[in-house]
Amino acid sequence: MRQDNRSTYLRPDVVSRLSTMEMRARLVVEGFITGLHKSPYHGFSVEFAEHRQYMPGDEIRRVDWKVFGRTDRYYIKQFEEETNLKSYMVLDTSRSMQFHSPGNITKLQYASYLSAALAYLMMRQQDAVGLLTYDEVLQKYLPPHSTKVYLKSILMELERLQAANATGTGRALNMAAERLHRRGLVMIFSDLFDDPDQVLSALKHFRYNQHEVILFHILDPRERNFDFGRDAIFRDMENNEEMMTQPYQIQRAYQEAMRDFIARYKKECREQRIDYVLLDTATPFDTALFEYLNKRRKIGG
Repeated sequence: MRQDNRSTYLRPDVVSRLSTMEMRARLVVEGFITGLHKSPYHGFSVEFAEHRQYMPGDEIRRVDWKVFGRTDRYYIKQFEEETNLKSYMVLDTSRSMQFHSPGNITKLQYASYLSAALAYLMMRQQDAVGLLTYDEVLQKYLPPHSTKVYLKSILMELERLQAANATGTGRALNMAAERLHRRGLVMIFSDLFDDPDQVLSALKHFRYNQHEVILFHILDPRERNFDFGRDAIFRDMENNEEMMTQPYQIQRAYQEAMRDFIARYKKECREQRIDYVLLDTATPFDTALFEYLNKRRKIGG
């Protein structure tokens, strides 16, 4: 594979054509790291998650001179106990995550590919990674570990995911918050199609337990713009009820409601110091990986 082609593996449509979850995770991360070295973020690399800036009083012998040579800045190599992080990936696998518009992958596929890449990236940094899946309630829990063998278990579980049952994001996230006792980084992947009051209450529960939180809000492009043409039949993916409508007549009202829906999450997450990341299933994966890396640096620093 040529070096300058690696960035194509940040595109969801390309990644979906790869044969295994392990291959998807590896090629997304390789494409991302290649992009880091070519981007305006030059020098902003995954290795910095294992460093922090030099502070007065630090021992000079702990300065990483190789990093200084590349960045002209003083960084301290952190000890293992300072850098290792427990991370929990929490995936919505309810039926609404099965939706996709023509030319796009499903929201569940997007969430699983992104989770696989994040797990691969985190374990490169010796962070412990765990996985929780839910629909109406918690379905699967793999506690955090940091071995390569365990990564295979997580990737196999992500490969097997199937969307099923109704949505219960608020309830399930509260159950997850009760279960996760060790402080860490909680990454949530969902379309958030549930009562916002309940979901936001659950997010506050994680913060009350002193977890750091990134909320990846995953939507299909059509769910954001409601561009379904003049006539369409809508089927509720939770209960299979169908309704014939003319989408263009309600498009403006829908778009306003969606903007309000997103704005509320942005505002309340900001107030709770939760990182809110809006994605659609056509968004290249490096957008989310940058957000993770930014969060990881803040925690590590």
